[in-house]
Amino acid sequence: MEITLSIVIVNLNTKDLTVRCIRSIQKETGNLSFEVLLTDNGSNDGSVEAFKKIKKEAFWKDRFTLILNDSNTGYGKANNQGIRRAKGRYLLLLNNDTVVHKDALQNLVKFAENTPDAGVVGSKLLNIDGTLQMSCFNFPTITNAIKEYFFGKKGLFDKFAPKGKLPVTVDSVVGAVFLITPKARRLVGILDERYFAYFEDIDYCRQVWKKGLKVYYLPGSVITHHHGATFKKLADESERWKKLIPSSKIYHGLIKHYIINMVIWSGQKWQKLIN
Repeated sequence: MEITLSIVIVNLNTKDLTVRCIRSIQKETGNLSFEVLLTDNGSNDGSVEAFKKIKKEAFWKDRFTLILNDSNTGYGKANNQGIRRAKGRYLLLLNNDTVVHKDALQNLVKFAENTPDAGVVGSKLLNIDGTLQMSCFNFPTITNAIKEYFFGKKGLFDKFAPKGKLPVTVDSVVGAVFLITPKARRLVGILDERYFAYFEDIDYCRQVWKKGLKVYYLPGSVITHHHGATFKKLADESERWKKLIPSSKIYHGLIKHYIINMVIWSGQKWQKLIN
């Protein structure tokens, strides 16, 4: 029987969150034909032992692939390990710190099946307190930097969530819940492994748009996201911005990276002067 959905998850020392995610998938997939491909990036918190136990359960027979790395290979590379072994028609990159709601996965697949130009589809995300989580990006272009930091068009560099109940196209969705359609998989391929962490989602969406496909935000699919649980382990809050720099240089290229940062820096100085 053909598998409809391959769910790709990456874990790094967040055993309890990942187990909770897996159990929510188990509870909410219903009749959906699916598999889970879980890459562990060298955890030492008992994660691997917990996942091996789950793999032995009757429900997960032929549905659970466990990929073990000796060390942290990075988010993009670990996802690609799952993608390469995935047998499903649709790919879902799902953060391990998520909880799947009723019909969330079915609605993602149904929308993608009925939307020929869809390349990537993202769900509506909720914080753990039930409030709406911002989960879409505008592309961080030089033009958008000038508009925001010199002409006061606010929010172009902030995450946002479209209002309303209808699906809407956006430049990019965050990688927490990231459905890749067969067309995007064929035309764009896998994630760019030059990104160790950050920017791989927005880069993939940029490639999707370049190939003539679209990125959609789907409010009818709801998933709770315990934001940043893994990345909190990689750096303190005050230091986390530094982790963005290498990925920004790859995404923009060196010259554009420095131009954008110069526009933002000088624009912030200008705003302080006029205020």
